Amino acid sequence: MDLTDLQSNETTGLVCAHHHLYSSLARGMPAPPRSPTSFFEILELVWWRLDRALDLEMLKWSAKLGALEAIESGTTAIIDHHESPNAIEGSLDVIADACAEIGIRVVCSYGVTDRHGPEGAAKGLEENARFLASGRRGMVGIHAAFTCENETLVAAAEMADHFGVGVHIHVAEGADDRGAAQRLKDLSRDNWLLVHGVHLPDNHELRGTVIHNPRSNMNNSVGYAAPQRLRLPVALGTDGIGAAMLDEFRVAYARVREHDITTTPETAWNWLEGGYQLVPEALQDRVAWSEGPVDPWRLAYHTNIRAEFVEIGGEVVLNNGVATRIDPQEVRAKAAEQAKRLFTKLDDMP
Repeated sequence: MDLTDLQSNETTGLVCAHHHLYSSLARGMPAPPRSPTSFFEILELVWWRLDRALDLEMLKWSAKLGALEAIESGTTAIIDHHESPNAIEGSLDVIADACAEIGIRVVCSYGVTDRHGPEGAAKGLEENARFLASGRRGMVGIHAAFTCENETLVAAAEMADHFGVGVHIHVAEGADDRGAAQRLKDLSRDNWLLVHGVHLPDNHELRGTVIHNPRSNMNNSVGYAAPQRLRLPVALGTDGIGAAMLDEFRVAYARVREHDITTTPETAWNWLEGGYQLVPEALQDRVAWSEGPVDPWRLAYHTNIRAEFVEIGGEVVLNNGVATRIDPQEVRAKAAEQAKRLFTKLDDMP
């Protein structure tokens, strides 16, 4: 079964194979202390400041808003990658609970890093272990190899093997992480998610699924991953730029088309369907769109289609374009309140 095996205006649920739900409040955030001139400075001056400012209350409403917007876009499953170094313990439960309230499927992980010293890395590992031991659905997260000591990478890989799950890790997104393949090749497994892969060599020797995030890569000016060259399964993510997967499919197609004029929409459509190898339950979900037929050639150029009905696990979570389990206006209002708190903290940061 694939995306379009239902009625002409229906698909199965879409999968966002890499998200950062904590970024939902970031829109409109204050400008960084100075304009970044490289990818590393984007991380240092924007995203690493943002994650330090997060607390659990902000995270709750950020995750609810991100999950709400996902189902409004026909996405029924999110694989999330999280970091909040000053609010680690319990953070994955906050995300999972927020998604459960909206009704969307979620796979959680905490991005372990040594950026905040060995104690910070240990707390990140502990949060992954605590969450997985509770029986909830997750993976072991690693931020990126270049922010981790070898001991941390090994510990995370061993933890994932222990729990029978994969590792969710940014790999060679920017030039600073070019050495990732060499450091990870003996650790990686088929159930790993290798996010980005822009600077991976063709002969990388890694195992796993490449998660392609074309909009984010373009926004960060890190280059084109050309994921088809990596000879691994491919799925699409957003890297935190929402969860509108038909939008991501269109950008993925435009980008690969720019790279190779002979490419057809089926290439990016296959990447979109790659998410079902990661969350196969989404194949049982149902989305009815504002019009049909739904097919890759049409959707590659149709930017105005919207989800009107979403059913997840047999439960209707969106009807006539409106979420059924929560009050969308309340979620947006509470998220806006938390965004103001977040922005104030960012303004006060040195």
